Amino acid sequence: MKNLKKRLKAGETLNGCWLNLGSSLTAEIVGQAGFDWVLIDLEHGAGSEKDALYQLQALEHTAAGAIVRVESAESQRIHRVLDMGAEGIMCPKIGNPADAQKVANGLHYPPHGSRGVAKMVRATGFAQNFNQYYQESQETILGVVQIETVDVLNHLDEVAAIENVDVLFIGPADLSMELGIFGQFDHPRFKEALQETVNAAQKAGKATGILFFNPDDYQRYHDLGIRLIACGADATFVADGARNLAKKLDAFRSVIK
Repeated sequence: MKNLKKRLKAGETLNGCWLNLGSSLTAEIVGQAGFDWVLIDLEHGAGSEKDALYQLQALEHTAAGAIVRVESAESQRIHRVLDMGAEGIMCPKIGNPADAQKVANGLHYPPHGSRGVAKMVRATGFAQNFNQYYQESQETILGVVQIETVDVLNHLDEVAAIENVDVLFIGPADLSMELGIFGQFDHPRFKEALQETVNAAQKAGKATGILFFNPDDYQRYHDLGIRLIACGADATFVADGARNLAKKLDAFRSVIK
């Protein structure tokens, strides 16, 4: 474990990015790049749970902690990737406290949750370290719920107060879409929703997170109090690199006689 939960509790700012290609190779490249954490995306990403396993293996010997975004709060989706060795779970489209509680329950073994017990899994060293994993998991597994619906904005304090919900993570695209101001991240209503989320998290002693694609926005969100920061994705890195190089080559070709 890379201690993401402990570091956030200590007030650190953690820099990360998305992995949405489903590739163990890009996971390894990104993991070695210097990020504190990465997000393996099973909601919108190209990979499956099997691909997530390969990505977790590739990230094992890098400095980046691995969070997996599951498709839903169903306990099977959550404990399956935890058994593979994920350090945290992100769940999208939280609408109310009951949704968030379902996520929290799925993260931990009884009496702290309802996670099913399986010893012969990767997370426990295939049964070699089960007792240690069981004892430490309450303090190491990070629970992240996404704030991206209008409904949840009416329940932020309740969601933030739930035990084992560690991070309220703003999904800018979905939240702005639901607010009817898609992509308008400078809109007063979007800014208000951001501040409300940060305030609720801080009152409960929890962290706030966000994904953005322009590094120049870093100061803006950090100044708001957001500490789990994601910028970019492996697909973006590949696409931008390829396009930029193709443009340079085209420019050289256009001046060659």
